[in-house]
Amino acid sequence: MSAPPRLFDRALHRRRLDRAAPKHDAAGFLQARAAADIVERMETIQRQFPLAVDLGARRGAFSVALAQSPAQDKVGLLIETDLSARMLAGRKGARLQADEERLPFAPESLDLVVSALALHWANDLPGVMIQIRRALRPDGLFLGAILGGESLHELRAALLAAEAELTDGASLRVAPLADAFDAAGLLQRAGFALPVADVDRVVVRYSHPLKLIEDLRAMGETAALAGRARPLSRAVIARACEIYAERFSGADGKVAATFDIITLTGWSPHESQQKPLKPGEGKVRLEDALKAVRRD
Repeated sequence: MSAPPRLFDRALHRRRLDRAAPKHDAAGFLQARAAADIVERMETIQRQFPLAVDLGARRGAFSVALAQSPAQDKVGLLIETDLSARMLAGRKGARLQADEERLPFAPESLDLVVSALALHWANDLPGVMIQIRRALRPDGLFLGAILGGESLHELRAALLAAEAELTDGASLRVAPLADAFDAAGLLQRAGFALPVADVDRVVVRYSHPLKLIEDLRAMGETAALAGRARPLSRAVIARACEIYAERFSGADGKVAATFDIITLTGWSPHESQQKPLKPGEGKVRLEDALKAVRRD
């Protein structure tokens, strides 16, 4: 089998996370939202998770949300990991610097794995999913959130248009992202049972496009693409801001930035789980069910 394409420079991504660590709390609203959603889903699950891992914990948004929820009683030991040691600095509890692409956990050793907005930076996301599934005990749970879909489509369009207008060509400036359909397929490909993927679209409004860039830097979410393109000139950046404002500003003059948070749910297979019926085992014919829908 051929190696997966190297889309991201992980060393560069780690350096950008290191740089973002002191400012991350002020700009961590997306991760906080994703983490709160993960915890809310855990509240409906009647299970105990003696050993849990938070991959890409950053500054601990998941543990903060968990501490404010009744679901905290379901989790025993929580280990926080991150690619950046500076993100983990000063955190209490069990911490481990680890690369999400090379998980250090033994097979069938974990009951729960969560991740709030870190795994979309993996070069081999299918491989990461397989590692997570193998690290989970049978009937263990994975709950993860990634940025995907139409995230930052406004910024992508403005940069492409400005660079094409002022230079001899345009380069990829915003990282490629999976959509919900692709993400659900990744869960199935990795061997998870009962896979589910859904999207939470968040539109944030900024007074200026450069304010968006400031937040992305503070989140550690600026592009860390392998084979980096040439730096943007001030003229291209200025023109991109003009195009952004022309195309994506509202009546109040603020510009919109879209973030699609794709939340993934999957279970490590176990014989006790529900399984789909085989063809011919259903009790109601599809034709009859469709007729009933039409009548309703």
